[in-house]
Amino acid sequence: MYDNPQAAPGAVFALPDHRLITLIGRDAATFAQAQFMNDVALLEPGQWQWSGWLTPKGRVIALFAVLKRSDEAIWLVLPDAEPTAVRDALKRFVFRAKVAIEVRDDLQVTGAFAAPTVASGARFAGDDARDDLELDLSGAGGARTLRIGAPQGALSDDADAAARWHAQDLLHGLPRLPASQAEHWTPQQLSLDRLRAFSVKKGCYPGQEIVARTHFLGQAKRGLVLLESEMPLDAGADVHAGPLALGKTVASGNDGPHALALAVMPIDREASPLLVGTTSAHERALLGGLAR
Repeated sequence: MYDNPQAAPGAVFALPDHRLITLIGRDAATFAQAQFMNDVALLEPGQWQWSGWLTPKGRVIALFAVLKRSDEAIWLVLPDAEPTAVRDALKRFVFRAKVAIEVRDDLQVTGAFAAPTVASGARFAGDDARDDLELDLSGAGGARTLRIGAPQGALSDDADAAARWHAQDLLHGLPRLPASQAEHWTPQQLSLDRLRAFSVKKGCYPGQEIVARTHFLGQAKRGLVLLESEMPLDAGADVHAGPLALGKTVASGNDGPHALALAVMPIDREASPLLVGTTSAHERALLGGLAR
């Protein structure tokens, strides 16, 4: 249970670390298909998926939700990555493609711990004319709705609610990568197969050769583990079992009074007492349920 007062059920709160990038133009879907690690061509208009952008060496630069409004309108919801830097980096690969890539600061991302009004599973819903959309992020931890729309002037930032949202992402196995952990980890090391966030079958994209080789040769030896502690756990900290360094934390947050972290650790290993830096921690099962 949370020590601080929680947002009332259904109350809408700001998610200031979530930002929006749009790809608009005749080649928007084609550009997204060529650059991102999931198969955008499988999406019907009105559907979304988890995806990301990789370095040529197959390391995750940013994770995001891809919303296909049409073949000429692709929206990216970035939970953590700095949107201007991602936009500018993407623009270097446009060449002759007919696509405009912009950060939409005129729209706000909000959340609510309540079931969506219309959206369900992989299908988002909303008012196209007003750029007002909702996504279903419900899972084993309960109902959640993410909304995109015009800023709500009366809406105050609820830091406790946003922190609880962040913790729910970690519990579901969605790595909330800080800048220090970008470009370090492959999709397999981040267990993104659980979220069906990458494809090993579609055509080329940056890092695809590394991702496919790891998959087909069975070389994924590390994956995500959820850790819990009564003391703070920082992203980037080493995880030890006795004198042996087993892995590193990649994302952290708080689940009420408990600190959480997602760590990249060996898949085949014996359970043992763990230290994150100098802090005692133990494994906690991932809830699952975010895959779309």
